[in-house]
Amino acid sequence: MILRDPVHGLIAFEGAHEEVVVSLLATREVQRLRRVRQLGLTSLVFPGAEHSRFAHAVGAAHVMVKLQEHLALRAGDLPEGERLDPEAARDALAAALLHDLGHGPLSHLFEDVIPEPKHHEAWTVEILRDPTSEVHAKLEALGEGTAERVAGLLLGEHRLRWLPRTVSGTLDVDRCDYLLRDSHMTGARYGLYDLDWLQRAFVFAAVEAPPGYALAIEGRKGLPAAESFFLARQFMYGQVYHHKATRAAECLIRGTFRRLAELIRDGRPPDGTPDAIRASVLGEPLAPGAYLELDDPNLMSAFAAWEQADDAILSEFAGRLRHRRLPKTLPLPDDPERRPEWEEARARAAEIARGRGYREDLTVWLDEPSHTPYAESPDGTADGLWVVLSHQPLRRLGDVSFLLRQLRNQTIVRPRLVFPEEIRGDVERAVEGLFA
Repeated sequence: MILRDPVHGLIAFEGAHEEVVVSLLATREVQRLRRVRQLGLTSLVFPGAEHSRFAHAVGAAHVMVKLQEHLALRAGDLPEGERLDPEAARDALAAALLHDLGHGPLSHLFEDVIPEPKHHEAWTVEILRDPTSEVHAKLEALGEGTAERVAGLLLGEHRLRWLPRTVSGTLDVDRCDYLLRDSHMTGARYGLYDLDWLQRAFVFAAVEAPPGYALAIEGRKGLPAAESFFLARQFMYGQVYHHKATRAAECLIRGTFRRLAELIRDGRPPDGTPDAIRASVLGEPLAPGAYLELDDPNLMSAFAAWEQADDAILSEFAGRLRHRRLPKTLPLPDDPERRPEWEEARARAAEIARGRGYREDLTVWLDEPSHTPYAESPDGTADGLWVVLSHQPLRRLGDVSFLLRQLRNQTIVRPRLVFPEEIRGDVERAVEGLFA
């Protein structure tokens, strides 16, 4: 199976890889990912960001194939029982392809607006284990117990203890693909890094806590590629993932769903409301099949219906999103110790909103996007990477790299005040001088 991809060029799944990928791509659960955007509302800011989680899933599977090809050359570094055998290779490839299966519409935002949500990782595992799902049947056809092993991989469990980190870890195939893909599709070149060199820098290292083997970066020649990866990720968060207009649109969505939940609980669900959303708001059990009916086109159709709703607030919010009339934002000092000033700014904006007839709880937000560029535990039991240096003991990446030592475990916050466009001037005047 050969595909053309805008990021990786020619993608080839051949031999045993083809058996896995072709059978899983044909399932309705994987095909649904064509209807779930990778970046949610980001296309409101970057017009090219229309790519789907399907394209990303294929890309992640491709990165896994390339990684396995390299790791096969390093097999001699491992005891026989720790090496990647055909069954484990198949499990990892399936996990890479299926890791986003449980994602809802609007990317991660959907999990924020539904009361007491089940996160997409949990949905993915439930779908894999569901005997009525097509993807479960296809996995079991590859070998009895495959579905459970793939689910375990996504939960961080496998007989090869180093393998889950290739699927979900500090530097995994998921991140390796989405950084390049999101950078390409948005036109923001901040996410570019040298994937080929980075993968060739991987080696196996014996670690003490927990005892076993882990993937590590080989020598100082691998450091620039690793540093570039983490810097690229940081830049993409600052310039794309946490873009002020995208965050403003997400606040508008939060207000919309908060009002929608009020109507549903009041026994007045508006026309066009998907059954899965109504059930979620009411705390009713939701089967995987019902959840999988939710996708971006389905939800956008609901917004079109809500724009015609009798409820004035819901109608206005839905129309603002559909026609891109987004709230405005005001940057706040990024020092967390100045939180009292953030809260005061929000209080002043809320008072203005109330005076102009807006519901402050639906329209005024203190938005606090945050990101940790490089997380690393001291003993290596959690996040972070190891570095193998000639004639030196195994060391943590944050201890070897000057750049990542500065970023290690630092949380970067970019707070903003979000409010309706109509009160922009009043809000700016109200907070003038507050942050001097």
